[in-house]
Amino acid sequence: MKVLLFLNYGASLFLIFFGIFAMTSARHLLRKVIGMVIMQTGVILFFISLAFKHGASLPVLPYSAKTAPAAAEAFANPLPHALMLTAIVVGVSLLGAALALCLMIYKVHHSLEEPVITQNLEKEP
Repeated sequence: MKVLLFLNYGASLFLIFFGIFAMTSARHLLRKVIGMVIMQTGVILFFISLAFKHGASLPVLPYSAKTAPAAAEAFANPLPHALMLTAIVVGVSLLGAALALCLMIYKVHHSLEEPVITQNLEKEP
């Protein structure tokens, strides 16, 4: 089981570094956006892997007057999962805004390549 957890860490680090590499090395704006999404996926996988707790159950107690209070160590913490769900929603909205911005840049400059855009901006008075 520990090996699978370390595979999650390795995969998340690979996704983070690959996303950073794609954002810094690409000259096309859509490739930069794709690198951003890949990096975000790696960060979310990393935090979900950190929140994993082997043998934990759901943090919902069955209703019974005779049950003794359970130890907190027996339950999984739902907060990291809720935060990552929020991060996914924010990431999707950020992706939509970035794609809309790329569309507007393409309408103005007729290209999404950085050198062409900078040349067009330098030509303008």
